[in-house]
Amino acid sequence: TLQVDYCPLWKASFKLVNNYREVLRLVPLLTYIKNSTILVTINILGQIFASSLVAFAFARLRWPARDFCFMLMLATLMIPYQVTLIPQFLIFKTLGWYNTLTPLWIGAFFGSPFFIFLLRQFMRGIPTDLEDSAKIDGSGYFGIYWRIILPLVKPALATIGIFTFLGTWNDFMGPLIYLNDQNLYPLSMGVFALQVFQVGNYGLMMAASILMTLPVIMLFFFAQRHFIEGITLTGLKG
Repeated sequence: TLQVDYCPLWKASFKLVNNYREVLRLVPLLTYIKNSTILVTINILGQIFASSLVAFAFARLRWPARDFCFMLMLATLMIPYQVTLIPQFLIFKTLGWYNTLTPLWIGAFFGSPFFIFLLRQFMRGIPTDLEDSAKIDGSGYFGIYWRIILPLVKPALATIGIFTFLGTWNDFMGPLIYLNDQNLYPLSMGVFALQVFQVGNYGLMMAASILMTLPVIMLFFFAQRHFIEGITLTGLKG
């Protein structure tokens, strides 16, 4: 009786495991995961370094036309991505970066206007006494940025890392435009390629989608405290 009762459950479990086994067999999923991991790591490092450096210049340094340049940078948020898509593609193709991973991470090292704004608001809440004490001790601007400002804005940096991870991991338009080699596909393009090759096989599609979504769920589960802290503290002044 027990064998008969558990037979449907056994069949469902076997079919579930078989779907994941078929996904690993049909597509080079490990290659896709490796490419996505490379892109995520480089983008996070680039965004954190570039955005924090520019935000430090806007928040803690005094130089001519600083506020005008900041407003000009914020104005770029109103430019749709589709407007710069074709010129950007032509530039990258002229540089010989088509069908490489370079166009998918090079922009991170120029910073993001939203992340710069987020960090600037966070840095403006840091007391200037710490900066003055560092100047008295002989520290330069880069030393103040590296030893004082960065450790105090860790919640905002964690928020930027989470946003960058989500944007890079789920990015589909960029790989679709710049990549033609399947060995360079990230996981988002790999799932799309599986859908093209296995039309109507919803079991395999759901298995691949779960494998792609699982890291995002785990990231938010373990980093939700830093994410919420970075959002709620932004804009507060000491």
